Amino acid sequence: MDYSQFLNMPQEIGLLVVFLLVFLYDTFMSKKVQNALPVFTCVAFGLFTIANLFFAYEEGTIFGGMFETTQATVAIKAILNIGMLIVLIQSIKWANSEYMTVRRGEFYELLLITLFGMYFMISARHFLMFVIGLETASLPLAALIAFEKNRYESHEAAAKYMFTAIFSSAVFMMGLSFVYALSGSLYFSDIALSVMGEKSTMLIVALAFVIAGVGFKLSLVPFHLWTADVYQGAPTPVTGYLSVISKGSAAFGFMVILVQVFGSVYDMAWEWMLYALIVLTITLGNLFAIRQRNMKRFLAFSSVSQAGYIMLGIISANALGLGSLMYYVLVYVLSNLAAFGVIGAIENKTGKVMMADYNGLRSTNPWLSFAMMLAMFSLAGIPPFAGFFSKFFIFTSALSTGSVALYVLVLIALLNTIISLYYYLLVVKAMFINKPGEEGAIAPFKSACSERLAMIVCVLGIILVGIVSCIYSGLIEAAESSVTMFM
Repeated sequence: MDYSQFLNMPQEIGLLVVFLLVFLYDTFMSKKVQNALPVFTCVAFGLFTIANLFFAYEEGTIFGGMFETTQATVAIKAILNIGMLIVLIQSIKWANSEYMTVRRGEFYELLLITLFGMYFMISARHFLMFVIGLETASLPLAALIAFEKNRYESHEAAAKYMFTAIFSSAVFMMGLSFVYALSGSLYFSDIALSVMGEKSTMLIVALAFVIAGVGFKLSLVPFHLWTADVYQGAPTPVTGYLSVISKGSAAFGFMVILVQVFGSVYDMAWEWMLYALIVLTITLGNLFAIRQRNMKRFLAFSSVSQAGYIMLGIISANALGLGSLMYYVLVYVLSNLAAFGVIGAIENKTGKVMMADYNGLRSTNPWLSFAMMLAMFSLAGIPPFAGFFSKFFIFTSALSTGSVALYVLVLIALLNTIISLYYYLLVVKAMFINKPGEEGAIAPFKSACSERLAMIVCVLGIILVGIVSCIYSGLIEAAESSVTMFM
C-alpha cells in the first residue's frame, strides 16, 4: 500500500490534527486551564476552517477509486466547517457550566469524530467507504444526545435515535446486498454500468431500501418520527448540530448515490419515489410544525420540511442542482443556527423553551428578538434575506429539466412555502405583538460574548450571503468542475 495517498486527504488530516490537539489538551493540561478548552477548540478549528477556504486542493481519486476529491466535495466540507465552527462558539457557555466540567473534552472529541465520518461520506465512491463514514458519523451522535445524563428526556432521545439508527442501517445494508447481487461490485462507477437499462424488481426494491436508509439521516417522511423527540431531548448545541451539519452531509451523500450510481435508471426507478417523498416531507413537516409549542420541536418539524426543499436540488441531477443544493445548505446552516443560538441563550439563562415564553420578548431583549426574526424570515424565504435566494435557486434547478411533473412538484412546494410563512410568523408575532403571560416577559439579560458572536456571524450571513453573488457563482463553478458526478 502506498501511504503517500494519505497526503491527498488534506481536509481529513487537518481535522484529525485538530482532534488530536483537543484530546491532548484535555488529557494533559492542568485543571487550572481546563476552562479554556472550549476557546482552544474554537480557535484551533477556526484556523483549520480558514485554511480550508484558501488551500489549493488537487482533484483525483485514491485507494483504488474508493475516495475522491473534487471541487464540490471541498466546497461542501467547507460549508460544514462553517456550521461546525458556529456550533462550537455557541456551545462555549454551556460547555463551561458546572455540569459539564468533567466531560467537556468528550463533547468536543465526539463532535469532531462525527464530522470526520461525514467527510468520508461526502468523498466516498465505494459503498464500503460510505458505510464506514455513515456509522462513524452516526454512533457518536447517540452519546452526544444522551450527554445530559441526569435528564430523562436526554436518555429517551438517545434510545430512540439509537434504535432508529440501527434499523435504518439494517435496511440500508439490505439494499446494498441487493445492489451487490445485481452488479457484483460496491464501486459507484461499476454499479452504474451494471444497472444501466436494468428494469428488474430487485433494482426497485434495492433503491427503496437505500433511499429509506439515507432518508433517516435527512429526516424524510416517513423516516422522520425520531426527529422531534430527539431534538427536544438532546442538549441544544447538539440539536443545532444535528439539524444542520448532519443533514447537510447526508444531502450531499444522497445526491452522489442517486445521481452517480443510479442516474441511468432515473426515469425507470427513483424519479417518482423521490417526487412522493418530497411532497410528503414538505407538506407533513409544515402541518406538524403548526401544532408545536416547544421551540425545539417546532424547529424539528421545520427541519423536516426544509429537508424536502433540499431534495429538490437532487431532482435535477445536474451541476445546477448540485450548486443550488450546496447554496441552500449554506443558507440553512446560517438561518437555523441563528434560531438555535437565540433558543440556547434563553435556555441557558432561564431554562424556558416554550413559544409562549417568548411573548413580549422584544420589549425586554430586542437584540435576541431581532436575530430570531431574521432567522424566521430567512427560513420562510422572505426577500431580501438569504433564504429567499436559496429557495429561488433550488426551484430554478428543479425546473431546469423542463418536465411537466416537476412544474407541478414546484407548485406544491411553493404553496407549502405559504404554510411555512404562517408558522414562522407565529414566532415573530409572539415576540413583537403578543402580550406577556401572568409570569411576565423574559427578564432583560446579557447573553455571553460567545453567544453574541455566533449570532452576529449568523445574522450577517443571513443578510449578506444572498446579496454577495460570487458565493452562489463560486458554488456553481465548483459543481460544474465535478463532472464525474454526472457521468
